[in-house]
Amino acid sequence: MMTLRPSNERGYADHGWLKSFHSFSFADYYDPAHMGFGNLRVINEDRVAPGSGFGTHGHRDMEIISYVLSGALAHQDSMGNGRGRDKPSGVILPGDVQRMSAGRGVMHSEFNHAQDTSAHFLQIWIEPRHRGIEPGYEQKHFAAADKRGALRLIASPDGRDDSVTVHADASLYAGLFDGDESATLALDPQRKAYVHLVRGTLRVNGVALSGGDAVMLEAEPTLHLDGGSDAEVLVFDLAR
Repeated sequence: MMTLRPSNERGYADHGWLKSFHSFSFADYYDPAHMGFGNLRVINEDRVAPGSGFGTHGHRDMEIISYVLSGALAHQDSMGNGRGRDKPSGVILPGDVQRMSAGRGVMHSEFNHAQDTSAHFLQIWIEPRHRGIEPGYEQKHFAAADKRGALRLIASPDGRDDSVTVHADASLYAGLFDGDESATLALDPQRKAYVHLVRGTLRVNGVALSGGDAVMLEAEPTLHLDGGSDAEVLVFDLAR
């Protein structure tokens, strides 16, 4: 079964410095029909104005993935990331995937220091396998060439294929498709899959999507992507 989640049905918030589309209920946007999908809880498409950002705030018991589309975000947290020469820089650029395990509690901030360019990124929350774990941080870059006409694993429970490690029963793939490029992914019909088209146009199992659209798949054995035009897509393999 495939269910379309059209871009124009997402929640939307305009805070001036932040414009955000919500695929699932978040903050002041509440839709009981869209509280999450499997253990995927949040996909926010955020645009942060120049010289603005999220001030220091806290999270706990959530796996949080940031996927930057354009611009840059400077990350700092209570684990020491983004502070000092011996710590990861915390600057997230296009092609980077940042994973922060909030665990038993972490404080962090995200800021767009550019004075003339917005930062456009996806904020993704996945429910963890276990609560109260040690907070953690990881950041890796995935080259566009590795995603071209393919689904590149970028996050997984075991960090296989040099993906970032999420403490959740979920795997995340990213792909770039144009023209005749296509990819097929075998699915476990006992699990769920969620396809989020970041930009461009693409066919998902024959269904045409445009940027911001998504498809929820249940009891499907195969995912096939083709017919792309300047398409960037994320595919989630999720626990029920």
